[in-house]
Amino acid sequence: MQQGLPGDEVIIQTQGHAGLIRLNRPKAINSLNEAMVSGMKAGLDAFARNSDVTCVILSGEGERGLCAGGDVRQIYAAKSASPEDRTRFWREEFPLNYTISHYPKPYVALMDGIVMGGGVGISAHGRYRIVTERTRLAMPETAIGYFPDVGATWLLPRAPGEAGTWLGLTGREIGAADAIYAGLADYHVASQRLPELVHALADVSFAADVGAVVESFSSKPDADGILAPHQRRIDAAFGFDTIEEIIDALVSAEDSFAKETLSTLQLRSPTSLKLTLRLLRLGRGSSGLVECLEREFAAGCEVLRNHDFYEGVRAALIDKDRNPKWSPATLDEVSDEEIDSYCVPTEPPLFRGHRL
Repeated sequence: MQQGLPGDEVIIQTQGHAGLIRLNRPKAINSLNEAMVSGMKAGLDAFARNSDVTCVILSGEGERGLCAGGDVRQIYAAKSASPEDRTRFWREEFPLNYTISHYPKPYVALMDGIVMGGGVGISAHGRYRIVTERTRLAMPETAIGYFPDVGATWLLPRAPGEAGTWLGLTGREIGAADAIYAGLADYHVASQRLPELVHALADVSFAADVGAVVESFSSKPDADGILAPHQRRIDAAFGFDTIEEIIDALVSAEDSFAKETLSTLQLRSPTSLKLTLRLLRLGRGSSGLVECLEREFAAGCEVLRNHDFYEGVRAALIDKDRNPKWSPATLDEVSDEEIDSYCVPTEPPLFRGHRL
């Protein structure tokens, strides 16, 4: 089976018993658009029905990474469109994240290079998440006036202690060791061995044997992470339920890690920080991924009715001046009532009518 030619944005093909999904926008670090989401869905549906396919392997073309996230330029460009058109990408992307989380066959994500935002959504919900020495993983949304979505408010609260809170609020990049520690990945495999791993998986006839093959290629990450050594400091500062208390704890800590973290938070959208913390705390007590995706979709719809997302994208990707003017500009100006408005469920629910 083969769908897609080398110039297509998603290439769907089989190799032995493996179904391959290859993201093919290397110049954009395989940033997701609607066509790519549709292509992935079609490939997953076809592989689920194909009895010869034992597992599905996701990879990204090019040297830079698996996926740099959703194509926020596309959403930015739709600023003046109808609410339905502005949110169409998420209406397609979020159900894809759920499909991956419940996929009936082993789903193997090769998280090589840059894996950010939407790239985390199409990998970290899979059954076998493989990082390499080149992995640079992040949920950097607070830097563009947004918040971690694609089910991150389900995944991040399940990291050890407050590591997920730190990741979601700061948007900082982490490597292989930290991705595994945070529960966003399972195995480390040297990047040069990934083609050999794909070949080995293609020879696997039984789904139950996929895990053993992956594990046979795994090795300890060469570089140590930053999360485990700083877990105590992270827990002490990020265990609070308001950004103001987190800021005060970081100011009081006075160590280099706290100072660096504080400097990062001070550059983020105040609204995004408060909204992200609210969603992470709600995610901690949620019943499952769908509840978090529904809540994230509602918050995203409200984000597109306000200022900071468009200003953040402008500063980071359009004008590239790296100098966003957030509004409100300070934490004091962002009320609890304003954050409440981001958490009103959409009607009809996002997942109504979808085959779950």
